[in-house]
Amino acid sequence: MNPSRRPTYLAAALVALGLCLPAAAQEEIKIGVIYPLTGAAASTGLELKNAAQLAADLINGTDRSLNLPLAGAGGLPKLKGAKLKLVFADHQGSPQVGATEAERLITQEKVAALSGCYFSSVTTTASQTAERYGVPFLNGESSSPQLTQRGFKWFFRTTPHDELFVQNAFEFLRDLEKKKGLKPRRIAILAENTEFGTGAAKLQEKYAKEGGYEIVEKVLYPPKSTQLTSEVQKLKAARPDIVMQSSYLGDAILSMKTYKELGFVPTALVANNAGFNDSEFLKTMGKDGDFVISREVWALDLAARKPVIAKANELLRARHQVDFNGNSARAFTAIFALAEAINRAGSTKPEDIQKALRETNIPADQLIMPWGGIQFDETGQNRKGAGIIIQVQGGQKVTVWPFDLAGKDVIWPFPSWDKR
Repeated sequence: MNPSRRPTYLAAALVALGLCLPAAAQEEIKIGVIYPLTGAAASTGLELKNAAQLAADLINGTDRSLNLPLAGAGGLPKLKGAKLKLVFADHQGSPQVGATEAERLITQEKVAALSGCYFSSVTTTASQTAERYGVPFLNGESSSPQLTQRGFKWFFRTTPHDELFVQNAFEFLRDLEKKKGLKPRRIAILAENTEFGTGAAKLQEKYAKEGGYEIVEKVLYPPKSTQLTSEVQKLKAARPDIVMQSSYLGDAILSMKTYKELGFVPTALVANNAGFNDSEFLKTMGKDGDFVISREVWALDLAARKPVIAKANELLRARHQVDFNGNSARAFTAIFALAEAINRAGSTKPEDIQKALRETNIPADQLIMPWGGIQFDETGQNRKGAGIIIQVQGGQKVTVWPFDLAGKDVIWPFPSWDKR
């Protein structure tokens, strides 16, 4: 061998050794998690962060009492017990900031994968950054259908999307007619005008038309509005039976206060999750938040059928004095799914994690969600997700549909404001 080439061969051998044993020198595996930690949705972001961190702590800990993927494993077994470290970033509700933070986490923090971002508009840009760098991105909470229709190779989503949720809402209305004789026909739509709201509104129009319902008004408004008086006046003038609403937290609270101020009482308000299911909504609204109906993916009363829900909720409540909601339960589940794939890959190489995500098959009994499990289709969408419908009754969110899972009967119609 030419002595002058020995360093080159030695370097190549060391690189090869490093690729073969990626976990040998690793004590922690970093995952970048991007949420709105400041701004109008900061309280939502904090709940998501706390839930995600609880999931990581359960994986890193030794408590094996919860039947969840890797819970109590003391780290990632196939990576020599390396601990999971979540590196949180704040997107402030801005798609541009979300993209910048995704790039920082990839290039500076050297994360193995990304998760987040709750807002569909931010998930869009942050996942574009991950796609460009070839880094796996697992989304747990964003529901815009377009996210898994872009042909991306590195994007995966555990939660169902808005098309399924809107289908659920209309299935609920059909079941109300079949089983309870209720026949609402006139629908008004109120939605914030970013990707989440506009996408949901289009789907609501589509399924209303197919189901023989009449859309009597559609109102789109800019998020973080300081007043919604004119928008609510339009809804009131249209005299709908049902308002279908897609709003984040601040707008959900403002709209409800405006409904009361203007004496607007539809037969029912069917919300598209988001702000209406944030814990801060009921803290702020009190009894004025009662009777709201919403699509959901999780409810505490399902613990009667699935004990792991109650066990996980007890841990979260002990730490943060708050119950899981649909948002935080999805964030919690996403971290388990991502960690399970990284562990199964036995590597932090992006292509190995990507392959493991494609082969994911987590059974229903290892989730706190009422889903059939987690298994991704060719677009990266979890094919086994499912939705439920909840209603706020006496300050508590209870399952009211599907009827065979219902903890209580739905209260219909929406009581007038002076009868609460």
